Amino acid sequence: MVRTPLTPWERRRGEMLGALLREARGERSMVEIAAASGLSAETLRKIETGRAPTPAFFTIVALASVLNLSMEQLAAAAAAGADAAEGEALTA
Repeated sequence: MVRTPLTPWERRRGEMLGALLREARGERSMVEIAAASGLSAETLRKIETGRAPTPAFFTIVALASVLNLSMEQLAAAAAAGADAAEGEALTA
């Protein structure tokens, strides 16, 4: 199966999500947060680095719960990523 390349908007949205998750994780280890969320550390690493920019909804809900993030905070990060990508596209 061949994946469709990510758009600049999708890449930027994934980067913004990853930055929010890393910030919320703080000093806690990736392994600790991944285990508490029911994920592998590798999956969390991919999400945090933007290599998995479109994680499943229930993955995000599990992470938000463990990190004490609201869905509103996650939506705001996604919107900020979309706005940033739009701005980059307009100046390109």
